[in-house]
Amino acid sequence: MTQATPQSFVPDPQNGRLLRDAFGRFATGVTIVTAASPEGCAAMTANSFSSISMDPPLVMWSPARASSRLPDFAAATHFAIHVLSADQADLAWAVARNRNALDEAGLARNAQGVPVLDRCLARFDCAQFDMHEAGDHVIILGRVLHALVSEGAPLAFYGGRVAGIAPA
Repeated sequence: MTQATPQSFVPDPQNGRLLRDAFGRFATGVTIVTAASPEGCAAMTANSFSSISMDPPLVMWSPARASSRLPDFAAATHFAIHVLSADQADLAWAVARNRNALDEAGLARNAQGVPVLDRCLARFDCAQFDMHEAGDHVIILGRVLHALVSEGAPLAFYGGRVAGIAPA
């Protein structure tokens, strides 16, 4: 397979699509982050998840500052990050499109009262540790209080699309 000649550019407002496409060349996992809010379950699909530290156990995710869902997560003292499996693509898109896509009646609550999905590849129950403004996003750090892990193929995000992947 031959590769196309790379396109070189200096990021600026005139070539935002090129920068977005370049960022999209990095395959990531897909998560759904949940928190309790005054209206019930706050949920957001995110691919900006990363482990940060083993000691203390820290993770991060990064919602857009312009998101109408950000205030729920900024105010939350606890949240849960669910790493999705390959068969959860429809759920990922549903939550991305609709803040009320999760049926709260069908959700369990963890020890901190956060609504949680009953199945995923991994779940990290977190206490909010810190928040940092970072350009047009906010970095939310969580201290992992409890984690769950199961077997399965992960859901990946690449170039604006999702797909299941198999281990090499």
